Amino acid sequence: MTITIRRAVPNDVSAILDMVVALAVYERMPDAVNATEESLRDTLFGPDPRVFVHVADQDGTAVGIALWFLTYSTWTGKPSLYLEDLFVADVARGTGTGRLLLSALAREAQALGCARVDWAVLDWNETAKGFYAQIGAHHSTGWEPWRIEGEALDRLAAG
Repeated sequence: MTITIRRAVPNDVSAILDMVVALAVYERMPDAVNATEESLRDTLFGPDPRVFVHVADQDGTAVGIALWFLTYSTWTGKPSLYLEDLFVADVARGTGTGRLLLSALAREAQALGCARVDWAVLDWNETAKGFYAQIGAHHSTGWEPWRIEGEALDRLAAG
């Protein structure tokens, strides 16, 4: 079994969407995915992409993804890499695939001059929290995630 990590290409869109859906199922939100192959293709491979994906291949089959984008920290004065989704298929769990994906993102962050890599973990996902602690990550405290969407976003945008 050989695992390789690479940047996604347009032909990966179907596999990426399958893993996004599988992640939503794992996270107990199977109906939350509105993304389509077309929307992913436009976002990831359009004329000005701002979202990127690394793919883990096991013997030529995509078995994991790390979807990310850049943010900025005014306190560090540098960009940050934000990991939106990390997913490893059941067949590849326990093989080091997640660690390989995160190592690739760490190298990407360093190459882009990022001060850090940030992400969120569901409060009930003890397996993920244990894995992240094992690689040296820590739980940030003091900041709570907030969100505006749907009708509230529409009202705010309207003025």
